[in-house]
Formats: sequence, C-alpha cells, structure tokens
Amino acid sequence: MSRVPYHTIDSAPDASRPLLQKVAQSSPTGRPLNLHAQMAHAPAVLASYASLRAATVDHGTLGPKISWALNLATAATVGSDYMIGIASRFARTSGWTEAQTASLRAGATTGDTRIDALIRVVREAAANSGCVTDATWKTAQQAGWNDVHLTEAFAYLGLTLFTGYFLNYAQTDADI
Repeated sequence: MSRVPYHTIDSAPDASRPLLQKVAQSSPTGRPLNLHAQMAHAPAVLASYASLRAATVDHGTLGPKISWALNLATAATVGSDYMIGIASRFARTSGWTEAQTASLRAGATTGDTRIDALIRVVREAAANSGCVTDATWKTAQQAGWNDVHLTEAFAYLGLTLFTGYFLNYAQTDADI
C-alpha cells in the first residue's frame, strides 16, 4: 500500500503544480506518472527530482542509449522494481535490444566491452555506497572513458538512486 498521497496537477500543492505540469509533458503517458504524483506532495522532493533530471538532459554528453543503460544497471543493483520497469522501457526505446536489456537487469555484459566497463563503474558504486575500486576505474579509462564521462556517470547514478529510493520509500504503485 502506498504511503504518500498521489496528486493530479489540480490537486497538487501550489509550488508543485508547474513542475508537475512540466514533468507530465515529457511523460510517456502525457500525464504525471505515479512517482511524480507522489513526489508532488512535497514540493522539495519534486523540485529535487526535476532538477536532477533537467541537469542530465541539459548537460549530459553520454546520450540516451548509454544514460538509460546506466539508469537500468543502477536500478537493478539497488532493487527498485518500478524503476527497473521505467528504465527497461526507456532502454529499449533508446536502442537496446530485449536481450541486452535483460543483461543490464541481470548484471551481465551487453556485448559492448566499452559500455560494459562504464556500467561496471556505476554498478560497483551503487552496490558500495559510491565506492569504486581503482581497478574498475582504470578498466573504464582503458576502455576509452575519460574523467568527464566517469564523473557524468555519477549524475545518472544519483538520479536513479534518488528516484528508486523514493519509490521504495513511498511504496509507489507501478503504473508503467
């Protein structure tokens, strides 16, 4: 059972309404998803989420295919079924096959050694409170990822942790 009330754009607190409306415009359903409807109950939560999301969209350089792989790998590592569902859907629409998406969920390789090296960094960080071994970091660098890429990967890790933890915390009902 959900712990936090769901809101429509009309029922949301005044400070959440413009943010909820903007989020709804980019939603795959054209309306706020349950996670957004619950986040709107506390404007600070919705504003934090929207800011993290906007930062990755506006300033990210990795592209949707890689960013959704990082989101899915993180969601699978931390265990948020709703977030895994969202990230799986967007991973498929950004170019990952069903088999690759299943591999990302399972912690297996995708078949792309360069991308797998970056995914290992994010998985390790998600599983170890942000800690990544030097060996994992160096393997990613040797695969061609520079310090900007490795630093940016943290933004996707952070966005997914924030979202996945909120979904678990609020016991959000899946709607996607």
